[in-house]
Amino acid sequence: MQIYTYTLPSGAVLTGYLRDETAEMSDYNIRPAVLLLPGGGYERCSARETDPVAMQFLQAGYQVFSLLYTVSPAPLRWQPMIDAAGAILHLRHNAARLRVDPFKVAVCGFSAGGHLAGATAILWDAEPIRSALGIHGEEARPDAVILSYPVVSSGIFAHQGSFDNLAGSDNDLRAAFSLENHVQEDLPPFFIWHTVDDATVLVQNSLLLAQALTDHHVPYELHLFPHGVHGSSTCTKEVNTPNPHASAWVELCTDWLAEIFNYALQ
Repeated sequence: MQIYTYTLPSGAVLTGYLRDETAEMSDYNIRPAVLLLPGGGYERCSARETDPVAMQFLQAGYQVFSLLYTVSPAPLRWQPMIDAAGAILHLRHNAARLRVDPFKVAVCGFSAGGHLAGATAILWDAEPIRSALGIHGEEARPDAVILSYPVVSSGIFAHQGSFDNLAGSDNDLRAAFSLENHVQEDLPPFFIWHTVDDATVLVQNSLLLAQALTDHHVPYELHLFPHGVHGSSTCTKEVNTPNPHASAWVELCTDWLAEIFNYALQ
């Protein structure tokens, strides 16, 4: 395995976990990519939602990258979205060197990172992002979106800390970042999972997004598990949140992604 690092202009750090190139497995020297966006309330980036998750997608056969995006100073405004879009652009512009299929790039976000992952697909054409990166087409829009207990809405079910760090007291910006209100047709497919008794980011966030995706005919898969604390990551002892039932999300997700990308190792 090769470790790859790249620092974006903002100082955000992209780390890649690349499967080795081999003659024995030449059909898999070019692989789909998964970009991980950890949570942390737009205040920090959680280590439990980077390396442990990366190992799961590596095992499933993907080139995996994690992004430690900008988390200060608050309010962050559009900077995390610019970071995430810039990371996707970097993967596509350097696809040959990174042995990535540029047409099969998924984002996988957790909590506030789930909001950021959703924003890469839903707010991909926002003027501040396009202007900052010089984007003219859809080159920074992902091909699939994986959301784990995501922050979604700035309304009555909001995780206020995330939106405070992201938008401060700017009500117009908070509304612009409320993802369920900006869903449109022709978005990439979504995989969403949440625990019903999550007391930090309420499950209604995922339900509101699922309803908006339904209304706009966007394909998605939604899994709700009855119990589990917020920030469960892989739901194992390693990340201090053992939950054998909810840990099924990993296999469900990798099966879903293999079908979306028509990519399987067996």
